[in-house]
Amino acid sequence: MNESKNRQVKIPKRIASAVINSLKGGVVPRIGLPYITVGRKAEIDALLHDVEIIADGGASFRFIVGKYGSGKSFLLQTIRSHVMDKNFVVVDADLSPERRLQGTKGQGLATYKELIRNMSTKTRPDGGALTLILDRWISGIQTETAAETGLSTDSPIFSKAVEKKIFEVINTLSEMVHGFDFAKLLTVYYRSYIIGDDESKAKVIKWFRGEYSTKTEAKNDLGVNIIITDDDWYEYIKLFAMFLKRAGYSGLLILIDELVNIYKIPNAITRQYNYEKILTMYNDTLQGKAKYLGIIMGGTPQCIEDSRRGVYSYEALRSRLAEGHFGREGIKDMLAPVIRLAPLTYEEMIVLTEKLADIHAELFGYQRRITETDSVNFIKLEFGRIGAESHITPREVIRDFIELLDIAFQNPQINISEFIVSDSMTSIISKSSGNVDDEFAEFEI
Repeated sequence: MNESKNRQVKIPKRIASAVINSLKGGVVPRIGLPYITVGRKAEIDALLHDVEIIADGGASFRFIVGKYGSGKSFLLQTIRSHVMDKNFVVVDADLSPERRLQGTKGQGLATYKELIRNMSTKTRPDGGALTLILDRWISGIQTETAAETGLSTDSPIFSKAVEKKIFEVINTLSEMVHGFDFAKLLTVYYRSYIIGDDESKAKVIKWFRGEYSTKTEAKNDLGVNIIITDDDWYEYIKLFAMFLKRAGYSGLLILIDELVNIYKIPNAITRQYNYEKILTMYNDTLQGKAKYLGIIMGGTPQCIEDSRRGVYSYEALRSRLAEGHFGREGIKDMLAPVIRLAPLTYEEMIVLTEKLADIHAELFGYQRRITETDSVNFIKLEFGRIGAESHITPREVIRDFIELLDIAFQNPQINISEFIVSDSMTSIISKSSGNVDDEFAEFEI
């Protein structure tokens, strides 16, 4: 192993632990992605170009489409990390039987609640950032007013100057759908913030989170005769995007994964209502009805292209999203609304295992023993399995490789190069591949 291979990557142990443990558990880590990102440069560049458009007042909508294990979730989390560094607010949710885009039993509202719960910024990357955003907005206006006027913060004139700036932001929202009530709630929050009324602040946060179940309760607590519902939650997402821009952020990015859960809805009419909601969101972004807003949805080819149950079963979407006549295999159109992912290549998987070997050694504080040749032999073993071309996923390969790293670390007496090609290793690989089913394969890297 040459000198460059002996140099281990410097990564904080907290992040290294999160990366290794998440990948070993079959899920995408929320932090540390730049340390393990390989490939996807064209896709990332295309999505970051969208981000520039959003920051300038535009909007975008993209589908990320790929087979299980092709890297949809990983790409979504990578973009999430990138845009937070660019001062964006990100909300994300995985769809499920309980969380849809539209429903009659609260499924659409459940998705909204999950999005708001996961609201994240660069300084609060793990979600729960709504209160922080509102407080930061008010504090920022106070600081700005003090700098402009030179007034003391105790002065009544100062308070009026701050309130004037607050209302300038709020009034820009009033003309949007539900904007008047949204603005009224921001006013309640601001006034509660000024007098230190934490109880009223908490009630406003509860409303924004979609947790009021009746209009009467909201009216009694906050003086607004409206609550967020299955039918109109998306309108409030657009309001949030406009508000966040006025509050000093670059915009709002929505990440929605596991579209397959709409595909699995047994009732055709219910599926169509969900696809109609996607069409509304898609049209809004293209027609300028949404501003400072980006939407990215992830799904498998089947849940998009199936003409009976998939997104393409809704003709208005199929006609907008279907590929034209000039596309060819190997030639990617990164300006199309649908970005199709190919699995990571053999070479990219070797690069990934090299990165993981460095991180593992850094985490547990040992001199890395696995060589590049070992990584190559490991990948050959994994991809040499029967059916690997069509069934093996990066998630499986990564999980096996981390298991190999764990074994090598805990058993320093073994010869790693011999162990990889031994019957014992072959047995481990076979055992790990025998427990994969279609449902578990949805946890992809």
